[in-house]
Amino acid sequence: VQAAPQQVAEDKFVFDLPDYENINHVVVFMLGTIPFPEGMGGSVYFCYPDQNGIAVWQLLGFVTNEKPSAIFKISGLKSGKGSQHPFGAMNLPQTPTVAQIGISVELLENLAQQTPVANAAVSSVDSFTEFTQKMLDNFYNFASSFAVTQAQMTPNPSEAFIPANVVLKWYENFQRRLTQNPLFWKT
Repeated sequence: VQAAPQQVAEDKFVFDLPDYENINHVVVFMLGTIPFPEGMGGSVYFCYPDQNGIAVWQLLGFVTNEKPSAIFKISGLKSGKGSQHPFGAMNLPQTPTVAQIGISVELLENLAQQTPVANAAVSSVDSFTEFTQKMLDNFYNFASSFAVTQAQMTPNPSEAFIPANVVLKWYENFQRRLTQNPLFWKT
């Protein structure tokens, strides 16, 4: 967690990201101690040095008092093109292994008109739902790999068998309930 930005202008701040090539996602959040001024929010930019050491800025999205946190995917952005940014030609120190996250405090109307780089958006499916779906798929695939026909079964009184259609029915029911209410399991 980096809570001490470098202020580069009255309304612009940057955070260094050392070893950024090994980072997949960046979480930007307000600490809750100082809100944005009324009618203002923060554009969030990712800056990395290109092969010539020139700073390439890409708009990731924004945070506001009403939306105080966001997760952005930065892996794979290095191959994209830069976009217009409010940091101008600031000579921010760039080294090959350090990128930066820039926050520009701007009017909310301006934030709404900006277009972030497309592949920075993180899936809207929350991580619990995604984990649960992956777990279901893994369990079903694992259990199915042991499926045998009745002709292939050899009698073994100490072993219990569960019909594959029972596992499939459970899988489909769980998937349906998860889609209807991701927190159904809490009730």
